[in-house]
Amino acid sequence: METIRRLINSIPTQMDYKGQKLAEQIFQGIIVVSAVIGFAYGYMIEQFGWTVYIVMAGFALSCLLTLPPWPMYRRNPLKWLPAQDSGTDDKKPSDKKSSKKHK
Repeated sequence: METIRRLINSIPTQMDYKGQKLAEQIFQGIIVVSAVIGFAYGYMIEQFGWTVYIVMAGFALSCLLTLPPWPMYRRNPLKWLPAQDSGTDDKKPSDKKSSKKHK
């Protein structure tokens, strides 16, 4: 049981921002292309059902390609700042500008 838990926890679950943009573009492209192909094919054979099947297949393909965090979506990881001490005595007072109301 512990081995399975470690295996599941080792699977990466994050995507960087550029990877999210790429996944969104791939998803939209596949949906649009499958909709155009589905509409054209359904119109040619006069069967709306085939249009729906082709669009559903495009949706399934796009989900398979974009939902898992494939390595191509994790090429630009964020560089986080190091953790800071949460001590309150070495904080500087904030430089807030006073907001004066104009008459």
